[in-house]
Amino acid sequence: MAQNDDFPGWHGTTIIGVKKGGEVVIAGDGQVSLGQTVIKGTARKVRRLSPGGYDVVAGFAGSTADAFTLLERLEAKLEATPGQLARASVELAKDWRTDKYLQKLEAMLIVTDGKDLLVITGAGDVLEPEHEVAAIGSGGNYALAAARGMMDSDRDAETIARDAMAIAADICVYTNGNLTVEKITA
Repeated sequence: MAQNDDFPGWHGTTIIGVKKGGEVVIAGDGQVSLGQTVIKGTARKVRRLSPGGYDVVAGFAGSTADAFTLLERLEAKLEATPGQLARASVELAKDWRTDKYLQKLEAMLIVTDGKDLLVITGAGDVLEPEHEVAAIGSGGNYALAAARGMMDSDRDAETIARDAMAIAADICVYTNGNLTVEKITA
């Protein structure tokens, strides 16, 4: 299938993960845009999974179908290695990097089990962020900068995530303030 250069492209989402005070929060906005048009403002891009009885929270940016494919694969990896998020994430990243079908998937994930906070990319990366904050998506850099600036305050993880997302929504036209927030403790 030939690429259509006239297609304006899907945009939209900001996902942030904040780890502080024994809890990890992943928050995501609800906006999906096509070019300059908001298609949906209430998409849910943060999910709680419970493979093998262990809770994991995941947020995704990118193609929804691609992200769900990756979440299903991650869930299968977690069922094979219960309670080992880092190992399951590395196995997913290896598959994503080497499998010809998975290589075409366009999404990124932030995942946590309350102990680890990880970013998983299609380039084969599993990154544990510095400063206990990770962000992806259209407004990810805005949210990341805002959250990093708040980490030394007395705010808890959820407040930092919500405030950082509000700042990102004020700056990034592909991010809105309709948040889905999931919290998990170690």
